[in-house]
Amino acid sequence: MKKNLILAAAMLLSSAAAHADEGMWTLYNLPHAVYEQMKTYGFSAPYEKLYKGEDAIMKSVVNFSGYCSGVVVSPDGLVLTNHHCGFEAIRSHSTVEHDYMLNGFYAKSFAEELPNKSMFVSFMVEQKDITPELEKRGIKNMTNDERAKLLNEVENEMIKEVHAKDKTLDLEIKPFYEGNKYYATTYRTFRDLRLVFAIPKSMGKFGGETDNWMWPRQTCDYSVFRIYADPKTNGPAEYSKDNVPYHPQHWTKVSMDGYKEGDFAMTIGYPGSTERYLSSYGIRQMRDAENAPRAQVRGVKQDVMIKHMRADEAVRIKYDSKYAQSSNYWKNSLGMNKCIDSVGIVRQKADFEDRIMEFQKWTGYLKGKLDFDKMAQLYAKQLDVTKEFTALRESFGRTSEFNTRAISLAMMVPAKAGKAAKKGKSTYVFEDNSAEWDAALDKDVQAALIDNFRKYVSADQLPAFYKTIEEKFGGDSRKYVDWLYSTSVVMKSGKKIKLNEKALAKDPGYQYGKQINEMMNKCRSLLMPLREEIAEQEKYLCDAKVRMEQELPHYSDANFTMRLSYGQVGGYLLGGNPSGYYTDAASIVRKMESGEKGTIDYQAEPIMKQLLSANDFGKYTDKTTGKMQLCFLTNNDITGGNSGSPMFDGKGNLIGLAFDGNWDSLSSDIWFDKRLARCIGVDIRYVLFLMDKWGHADRLLKEMGVSGEK
Repeated sequence: MKKNLILAAAMLLSSAAAHADEGMWTLYNLPHAVYEQMKTYGFSAPYEKLYKGEDAIMKSVVNFSGYCSGVVVSPDGLVLTNHHCGFEAIRSHSTVEHDYMLNGFYAKSFAEELPNKSMFVSFMVEQKDITPELEKRGIKNMTNDERAKLLNEVENEMIKEVHAKDKTLDLEIKPFYEGNKYYATTYRTFRDLRLVFAIPKSMGKFGGETDNWMWPRQTCDYSVFRIYADPKTNGPAEYSKDNVPYHPQHWTKVSMDGYKEGDFAMTIGYPGSTERYLSSYGIRQMRDAENAPRAQVRGVKQDVMIKHMRADEAVRIKYDSKYAQSSNYWKNSLGMNKCIDSVGIVRQKADFEDRIMEFQKWTGYLKGKLDFDKMAQLYAKQLDVTKEFTALRESFGRTSEFNTRAISLAMMVPAKAGKAAKKGKSTYVFEDNSAEWDAALDKDVQAALIDNFRKYVSADQLPAFYKTIEEKFGGDSRKYVDWLYSTSVVMKSGKKIKLNEKALAKDPGYQYGKQINEMMNKCRSLLMPLREEIAEQEKYLCDAKVRMEQELPHYSDANFTMRLSYGQVGGYLLGGNPSGYYTDAASIVRKMESGEKGTIDYQAEPIMKQLLSANDFGKYTDKTTGKMQLCFLTNNDITGGNSGSPMFDGKGNLIGLAFDGNWDSLSSDIWFDKRLARCIGVDIRYVLFLMDKWGHADRLLKEMGVSGEK
C-alpha cells in the first residue's frame, strides 16, 4: 500500500511539472508553488507585487464593461483594450458622414473624447473565501433554491457592510470549483468611460474572419479609452461634463524592450468561462447539442447578413458589431468541435474518470454521491432537448428586431388575468429605434432562420405559425414575415400596446412570439430538473479530482473574475513545421498585396501599406530580430473575456495585449494542451507605432511615457 502511495505521488508530481503553465489562478491566494514556477521562467518581482501593496500589478487591470479586460497605462486614467472590445463604442459614434470604424478616431484634446452609454471599468479591490461562513449556515445540505436564497441574503448583507465603509464599492459572490467553494469579490466601478483613440477597422480587424482564431496574425487589435472621475473625490461618478480624468493609484509601465523566445510572459484579466472539470458526458453534449447547432444556425444567419452589409455602407455600420459577435463564436464552435475530435478529448476524459472511479473504490470518497452511471443517464435524457433548445435560441433569440420585440411582448403579457396581473403595466410602447436596424436585412434573416429551424424539430412539434406559413402563404416564409411586419402591432413604434391576452388575441406577431416562448418554456421545464441533478454530479466529480490530486495546486474554472496565467514566449508545430513566435511588418505587407487582388479581409488603406513598408522603424524595431514585430505567441492560458488582457514581462511591464487564441487552442475551455494551445498578443510597440505614425497622437504617447518620433 505504501509503495503504491509513493508511486502515485511521484506520478502526480511529474504531472505537475508537465502542466505547470496551465491554469487561471486567483491572485489573492496564488499558491506559492505556482509563484516559484513563475520565477524559474523569469518573473523577478516579489510575491507581494502581484496582489498586495500600493503598486500591486493587479491594481492597473480592469474588467472592461463586463465582457473584456483592459489595463490602465497612464497617471490620467488612459485604458488600453482590444479594438473588438471597443468595437460597439466606435460603431455607436459612427455615421456615414463620420465613419470612425472605417476612418479611425483620435481625440486631440480631453474635450473631444467621446462618452459612452452603458460602458464602465471595474477595479478589483479585494477577494476572499467565504465558504466556511456559508457552511456554518448549512449551504452544503440545501436545495438549489435554498442555496440561491442564502447566497442572495449573504451578498446583500456584505454589500451593506461594504457600503457603510465606502459607498463607491460594490461586491459580488460567485461559486468556484463547481460550487464547492464561494468567494466574495469587492469592486470599484467607474461609469464615465470615454473613447480616445481607434485605428481604422481595416487594421483593428485586419484578417477578419479569414484569420480569426488563426496564426500567423498581423491584427493591430487595440483601442484607447479614458476613465473620468468626480473632480472633488477622484472617485466614481455618473457621466458629467464636469468630470475630470481619473488619477489611478497605480498604472502599468509600457515597455519598449520587447521579448525573445523563452522569455517569461504573464496575463492578468477576466477570463469568462471554462469547463475544465466537465465530464466526458458533458463534453459530448457540448459538441453535439450546443456547438454543432450553434455553428449551423449562425452560418445561415451570417450568409444573409453579409450580403446586405456589403451592398450598403449604412447597413454595414448598423450591423458590423452584431456580425462580429455572431461570427466569433460561430467559428469558435466549429474549431472546438474539430479539436474535440482530433485530440480525442472525450476518450481522454473518460479514461481519467476511470481513474477517479478506482480512487473512489479504493478510498470510499463520495461513495453514494458521485455516480457515473447516473450521470450518463441524466445526460442521455437531456441531449435531444438541449439540441432543440440551442437551435431555438439561436434561430429566434434576438436574431432580428421583430423576434426581439415579439418575444419580449409575449413575456410581458400576464398568463392569467387577476389581481396579480393588474399590479403590472397595462400598456407598453416600443421606442423608435429604426436607426439601429434594417428592415430588409432583418426580414431576410428571420425568414431564412424560420426555414432552417424545420430541420431541428419534427413537423408535428413545430410551433403553430408554421401551419399558417403553409396554408396562407404556400410555404413562403418571406411572405409570412412581410405580413407580420405590416399587420402586427409589434413593429408599430410609439403606439401603446395593451398588455392583455384579449386585446392581442388576433395579433399575428404576438401569437408568433407567444408560441416561441411556449416552446422555450417547454424545453426549460424538461431541462431544469435534469440540469440540477447533473450540476450536483459535476460538483462531486470536481471535488473527487481535487481530493485525488491533493498534492497539486488546483485552479477553479474561469467565471469572469480576475485571474493570472503565466508561461513563456514561443511558437509550436503548425502543420508539422515551426510556427515562429512573432510576425513582422513584411508579412502584413504581403497580405495587403494579396488583398489588392481580391482578398477582402486583407484590404487596408494605402497609408497603412506605406507605413509598414518602411526601411527603418526606428525605436519600434526589435533589438533582437532587427524587425518591426506585430503579433506574438505565448503559451499563456486564456479564454473569452481575456480579450484586452495586459501581457506582462518578468518585471511586470506591458509588452502587449492578448486578443485571440490559435485554432488548436479552441478546445482549451475544456482541455488545455500545452503543446498546441497558444495565446496571440498584439505587440505594444506595434500599438505605439500606429498611434505615432498614423495617428500622430503625441499627447497620448507622452502621457504613457513614450515620446513619438518626428
